[in-house]
Amino acid sequence: MSEAGSITEAAAAIDAEPRLVGETGLAARVAALADPVLHTLGLRLVRVRISGTSGCTVQIMAERPDGTMLIEDCEAASRALSPVLDASDPVEGAYRLEISSPGIDRPLVRRSDFDRYAGHDIRIEMSVMVEGRKRFRGTLIGTDGDTARIRGEAGPDGVPTEISLPIEDMAEARLVLTDALIAESLRRGKAAERALREADDTQPIHHAGQESDQETDRDHDHDRRHARNNGKFRRESGKARHAGQHKGE
Repeated sequence: MSEAGSITEAAAAIDAEPRLVGETGLAARVAALADPVLHTLGLRLVRVRISGTSGCTVQIMAERPDGTMLIEDCEAASRALSPVLDASDPVEGAYRLEISSPGIDRPLVRRSDFDRYAGHDIRIEMSVMVEGRKRFRGTLIGTDGDTARIRGEAGPDGVPTEISLPIEDMAEARLVLTDALIAESLRRGKAAERALREADDTQPIHHAGQESDQETDRDHDHDRRHARNNGKFRRESGKARHAGQHKGE
């Protein structure tokens, strides 16, 4: 399949499933600019975060429709987004633009996210009260229509509590970092990389049990780097009116 055909299929997959958990305020304005740009690259927006720690940072999390995200994807997204954000200038003053994958303890924003990570621990903050509170933590069971089902700790009767929370009423839903989640993320990451290598005619295909020492070392290095960085690939770039340039103004 041609590259154009692959991007067309990816765009169709993105169109088929919108985000149910989104941003507000300035982050929402950045998201509105970033979403169509990422779409043209065959990527889908996950979340936008704006923080003032160590200077202003605009973080845009993205991924492919299958949930993967490579360093090359971050670089392509950064090159495409930088001029768009510079032209629209949604953020006052200087900021650092950071394009990244969602990471291992990722935000969940689409219905398929809640199904894909069923069985893992999750933290949820609602934008509206549910049963007298906004914060929930438990094991994700999956979805039921537009709600996510969560199993919490056992009550006084020893029976685990279960609750269904409307996904569109969530301000934040994020996986909790556990050994099981890290192991699954590493398996998915290595499987995706191997699939890409096998699809590339210029790369030799190694069959099971025939991996070279160099490839094995590369996989082990990836494991260590992936866990140390919380599974997040990043590419940072500066705005035209960068903080370093402000010092001379």
